[in-house]
Amino acid sequence: MKIQIINGPNLNLLGVREKSIYGSADFETYLAQLRNRYPNINIEYYQSNTEGDIINKLHEVGFSYHGIVINAGAYTHTSIAIADAIAAITVPVIEVHISNVYKREEFRHHSMLACNCKGVIAGFGMDSYRLGIENLISE
Repeated sequence: MKIQIINGPNLNLLGVREKSIYGSADFETYLAQLRNRYPNINIEYYQSNTEGDIINKLHEVGFSYHGIVINAGAYTHTSIAIADAIAAITVPVIEVHISNVYKREEFRHHSMLACNCKGVIAGFGMDSYRLGIENLISE
């Protein structure tokens, strides 16, 4: 089984940025924990601050992997292009957020991607990614 995790803009700064919202752990440490927890699953990781690169990655893996867990960061609220890319591929996509976006600014309350995703998980910190993976492997 192959699962792709895609992180969008500014998520390369996890562990450094806004620790009161995103925590103090960096993603690479968390990714190692995920891979140890699921040794029989190939968990790939990709991060980009660029919308087009995220779309290209969705196209690259969206027909051959078993699922995608995406945290598109701010693109969640603005990118029709990423929403269209998710609609165009055949693998299930789970949208995740580290913070509870509904406890934050109003503009974060709407996702452009959600209607094309299997589901949305928000507010469980880094554990949101694990919850997304759990859903994908339960199919």
